[in-house]
Amino acid sequence: MALASKRNNASSMERIVGLSLLILLGLYCMLTVFAYYKVSQSDPGLPLVQSTFVTAASSNEVPYQRQMVADTNKISSISELQNAFPIYVGKDVETIIHPGVQVLSPTALTKWPDDLPKNMSVPQFFDDSHGHLYGGSIREFLGNNGEKLITPEQAAKIGSKITVRGKEVETIYCSVASYRDPECSGTVADVFERAEYPERIRVAILDQRAEGDPVCGAADCDADPNQTLCKYAHLIEHTSLDARLSCGPVFARHLAHRHYRGEYFAMQIDSHVRFIENWDSKIVGFWHSANNEMAVLTTYLSDINGSIDPITHESLHKTRPIMCASDYEGNGEYRHLRHGQQPEGIPMIKGEPTLEPFWAAGFSFSRGHFVIQVPYDMYLPMVFQGEEISIGLRGFTFGYDYYTPEEGVCFHMYAIKENEAKRKKVPLFWENSSMYTGVGMKAMRRLNTIIGMENYPRDQWQTDEEEKYGLGKVRTTRKFFDVFGIHPEKHTVEQHLCRFVGQPMMKELKPHLRSDRMGIDYDSVTYRYVDTGSVNNKHIPVGVKKAAA
Repeated sequence: MALASKRNNASSMERIVGLSLLILLGLYCMLTVFAYYKVSQSDPGLPLVQSTFVTAASSNEVPYQRQMVADTNKISSISELQNAFPIYVGKDVETIIHPGVQVLSPTALTKWPDDLPKNMSVPQFFDDSHGHLYGGSIREFLGNNGEKLITPEQAAKIGSKITVRGKEVETIYCSVASYRDPECSGTVADVFERAEYPERIRVAILDQRAEGDPVCGAADCDADPNQTLCKYAHLIEHTSLDARLSCGPVFARHLAHRHYRGEYFAMQIDSHVRFIENWDSKIVGFWHSANNEMAVLTTYLSDINGSIDPITHESLHKTRPIMCASDYEGNGEYRHLRHGQQPEGIPMIKGEPTLEPFWAAGFSFSRGHFVIQVPYDMYLPMVFQGEEISIGLRGFTFGYDYYTPEEGVCFHMYAIKENEAKRKKVPLFWENSSMYTGVGMKAMRRLNTIIGMENYPRDQWQTDEEEKYGLGKVRTTRKFFDVFGIHPEKHTVEQHLCRFVGQPMMKELKPHLRSDRMGIDYDSVTYRYVDTGSVNNKHIPVGVKKAAA
């Protein structure tokens, strides 16, 4: 009996130990998942969020396998926010009226398709979803909506960092707006596949689709869960938009940027680009080398043909573009400043990016506070040319400086050479022009009046939310026009600006970089570019070894 008692006691002890181990294992798993998925308080528990845009695609098409989040991290402070990644849009949405609908004539509205909504459910801005952590408004916290230059201390409160394989790295938000583009999935996959630290990247896709179009980022994860788009599905937010609601890149990028949720860096790319190996570490390094918190790395991307080694995925491209060529185009109310084909050459300046006057929509890499302070204006439907001078000037007046990276980290699929045939088959948003008759003219009036390049009467353009989508007061547009030789009153520019942009511009403006790294102090800049008409060895280089084409 004594022996039986000992066996029973031993058996009981084994059960207790076994149960304890199971409990500990369960707690470990829960804590591991909890630590991995840090999401906003309002997150519904799904890493993939498709907002309630009406889509022409079948409602049962789900691009990614959804993974349940074990718990929700209730963010109650800025420090917690800066340690939370990824944060999803979740239920942080609001209803807006489609911007085209707002300015269509009553006659045009009668032709609006019955099955197409006029109201849209869209993500709230990060300022609206998390502004309470900053005392009510992030934009007010950051220099009071552009009244003042942000301070280093304020800038340091924006942006999250995570630890990946033992190294602390800054997070990156990547915005991709696609219009019926079959290359979109490849672009998103490449973002992760070519990154050194893909775990730090969060992609938001604004997928404008018609019935039968492929879903950007779709992958058969049941068949192969190890595909790139499946492995990083929890870092992708996909929003599908009926292609008929598309009214140009400005509104599409506006919607995409609404997904920003406090990442350290914000990047904007087109939906048909490919990346080089370790692109994320390289572009972050280029940004840091500017030694300027207000630096925005931006350029027209070089063509992809022959630019990336198919085996090593390293860049084969020795030159890089620089943004310096701009002139007026169009007639009447459509006349605007447009950046044309940009010169490209081997950079003469090494170890840092090169200053340039203009911002490019095809590639933009900045601190996250740039997209908070300078959001895309939602009231510019059917605007194609013009968005870049709008964002560029507004950013300048908030204190941001534009640079071209020393090297390209991604390349664009233009409709030339090997890609000409297939890219020319891709539909464009202009196919919706008949739905938005007269809308573009009203939008251009708003765009040019807000940035001070025209002065249309207020009853001739939509004046909603001027402050939100307007100019800052850190710098004036007049200073920009004077320094870079632009005459908005005459609709003319000083020619040959590219002779100044590059080494001469760096020599002239870099000494005015503030000691606290908060941008160039243009109040101390007296330089004005004037075209002398001469071409000499001092002005040809434009920061490259070959002259502009």
